[in-house]
Amino acid sequence: MELRRLRYFVAVAEELHFRRAAERLHLAQPALSQQVRKLELEIGVDLFHRTKRGVALTGAGSLFLDEARRLLRHADEAARMARNVRSGVAGRLRLGHVADSIPPVLPRAITAFASRNPGIEIVPEVMQARRAVEDVRTGRLDLAVVGLPTDAVGLEITTFAVEQTVAAVSNRHVLSGRDELSLSDLAGTPLVLLPRATNPAFYDAAIAGVRAAGVAPELIETAAPMIELALLLVASGAGISLLPASAADRYRTAGVGFVPLAAPAPTTSVGLVTRAGPAEVSVASFVQIALDLDRPIREVAATLGLRELPLSA
Repeated sequence: MELRRLRYFVAVAEELHFRRAAERLHLAQPALSQQVRKLELEIGVDLFHRTKRGVALTGAGSLFLDEARRLLRHADEAARMARNVRSGVAGRLRLGHVADSIPPVLPRAITAFASRNPGIEIVPEVMQARRAVEDVRTGRLDLAVVGLPTDAVGLEITTFAVEQTVAAVSNRHVLSGRDELSLSDLAGTPLVLLPRATNPAFYDAAIAGVRAAGVAPELIETAAPMIELALLLVASGAGISLLPASAADRYRTAGVGFVPLAAPAPTTSVGLVTRAGPAEVSVASFVQIALDLDRPIREVAATLGLRELPLSA
């Protein structure tokens, strides 16, 4: 059923005169009569009594008028909402991120975006990196925050942060209480990591780092992609965990301390993955906000001659 025919019917029903309705719609009267008749044939009901003196609604036409007006109101509202989404005035921003890495610039970007775009609902969701990328590809997500590198062929990747690595150490461990640890200090101690699928980029960087330091620790992967599980294993004495530095700002567990790693320590770039081509206004706005917030950190790092500054600084 075409919306334009509903509009034509409503005009005739309100005017109860085909000529006046045609003038209101800027249509030729024969064309209007033909379209209304096609609507009646489509639904199988006469909507008007037609006489030489004029037209009147049938009983079915009176009921149909109420429903036609309701449908047209919904259609107009849907069109208005779609235009608002396109212009960035309203809608949803669906954001996927991995469980272990939330660099400080991300919540700051979310806060700034929400402040500037009160009509847009931000919907974050925790998931594995590969699924987040694929959900952007299929349109289920608007953007994903994942460690780099990642397999995102055909998508746009914008690097906007760098995660340092910290060691989570039990207060009962011989290495606890130090100002920093080197990767070589981990020799002989099991290494607790979240499953690789959670954040492959961080996992691979951590493994490459300990191997480069000549260490081949026993690996213990948590049963689920939850930092809390890694910290509980550390507290129990199962081993030392390597985690993105942002975890130290977000988690506290009795009996566990976070210790920075001495250089050379693994770092992981973090990227915003979006669909290729012209971005929706809301997505482009969020990416720009994240870049603007991260830029001062990178500029200070460059001024001091450092590769990166800790993002929690």
